[in-house]
Amino acid sequence: MSSAPRPTPSRVPRLPLAGVLRLGRPSDIWFKPALSVVVAVAPPNLTLLALGRLDLAMYTMAGSLCALYAHNRPYAARARVLAWVVLGMLGGLGVALVTASLTTNTVVLVTVGALLAAAQKTVCDATRVGPPGHVVLAFISSASLFVPQHLGQVPGHLALGAAAGVWAWIVGMAPGLVRPHGPERRATAHALNAAAAYAQSPGDARARAAGAAAVHAAWQSLLSTGARSAPRRALERLVVRAEVALAAPADTDSERLRGLARDLSGTGPVPRTDGLGDGADELLGVEAALAFGERPLRDRLGPLAPIALRTAVGCALAGYVSLALGVGRPYWALVTAASLYQANVTLTWSRGVQRVVGNLVGVLAFAALVPLAHVGRAALVLCCLALNFGAEAVIGRNYWLGSVCVTPMALLITEFARAQQPAQLMTDRVVDTLVGALVGLVAAIAVTNRRAGDRIEDALSAVERAREHADGLVAAERPGPGALESARRGLASAVVDLRAAADAAAGEWWQRALPEERVMRAEQAGHRTLAATVRRQGLHGREGAQA
Repeated sequence: MSSAPRPTPSRVPRLPLAGVLRLGRPSDIWFKPALSVVVAVAPPNLTLLALGRLDLAMYTMAGSLCALYAHNRPYAARARVLAWVVLGMLGGLGVALVTASLTTNTVVLVTVGALLAAAQKTVCDATRVGPPGHVVLAFISSASLFVPQHLGQVPGHLALGAAAGVWAWIVGMAPGLVRPHGPERRATAHALNAAAAYAQSPGDARARAAGAAAVHAAWQSLLSTGARSAPRRALERLVVRAEVALAAPADTDSERLRGLARDLSGTGPVPRTDGLGDGADELLGVEAALAFGERPLRDRLGPLAPIALRTAVGCALAGYVSLALGVGRPYWALVTAASLYQANVTLTWSRGVQRVVGNLVGVLAFAALVPLAHVGRAALVLCCLALNFGAEAVIGRNYWLGSVCVTPMALLITEFARAQQPAQLMTDRVVDTLVGALVGLVAAIAVTNRRAGDRIEDALSAVERAREHADGLVAAERPGPGALESARRGLASAVVDLRAAADAAAGEWWQRALPEERVMRAEQAGHRTLAATVRRQGLHGREGAQA
């Protein structure tokens, strides 16, 4: 007699401590955002210093900090993304300033700040805008809510932000004059290096997943530019070579792949890869991929609803608790909570630990810098510029290290309008950091994300459909021009999405048991079909000996 099935228990993953503060390798382009933000911030701030109006720096900083975004995007795509970031920054700033001019009720201000932070988080995640994501937007809009304001001043303050935003756009686009295909070259080099790493350890599932993700990211970079120039076509062939290495690691010369990746540095010509023949354009199927496009934004917003609710609740509660404790700047607690929220509770916990450690060390750094900053207004501005550079130079190694620079910078910015009491500033910052981190984490645990498990089921179904489609084309006698390549890219994308969905759900609390075996089997079957498409296209024979 069969027993009734037992209910699946909710999963509560362990919250890690080991490795949370470990420093990673610096980004390949760590100096680009670091230099860009200094070049974007310096002229407006120095101009205001000369005019004796540093109290207006909050509004120019809103536009200047847009220079932090889109450094990994090809320049055609970067132009669009930066423009939208500037508009989004101005939109949040406008809502904050109008609200501040209409009410001084701190509960209302905190509520508006929390709703803005949730909206900014959702839109940034849905559009995959990339680092620093919603945190900078939330910092500017939340701080602006607590700046005394008259309605008549709002247009002028927004104009300052817009002017600085235009300058930030120019700063972000300027490197394209020297190295117009730099971002695509870096993405392609990363794909080649990741494929080489898998070729050296072909049994490593993590290396295979990392290689597939790198190749997928390279295709996203190449397909986001629109016009297909000769250098870009050469880069497409190199990405195909990386895909071939993932499909046939045993026949791959990993050192040759690494050599090609090294050749992509600098401004020299893109190295050519032989073996694809004159029909490469059909083989690559790029035109079909360009025509297909991305899913509509509304379809990407739906799965983010639990994260948006988490952000709104956590930020609002953090601000309310800060108000109840009598802290003078509740937006610091609000922004701390907003900065925590990642793809799941486990990652949110890790970010919380990093934020607390970085902020506490940063408060000590502020205590050391205060005497220097108080030498004069020029010294204050120069200290902030140096901290801007330092934050972007090191934040890629670990978030806490960047926070060590961001925290004293945020404290010093409060002195642009008038001198503050350092001891009171430091106390408020420590209290708000602890309140924001604790309340934010509690909200992340309390607001469940059951949709994370549903995403795995959807991703499994997508992989199965894509695999069946690709298998059918592999078996067909004469697949249509570009059809097999488009199917291969669609399957590769589905496999990458499945891994991302599984990783996100694995770190989420209160989940039913995850279908780990099904995910593993789907990934293995997907990679087998990807290898079969490579053999069917004849790429293995033509590229394998040369890769």
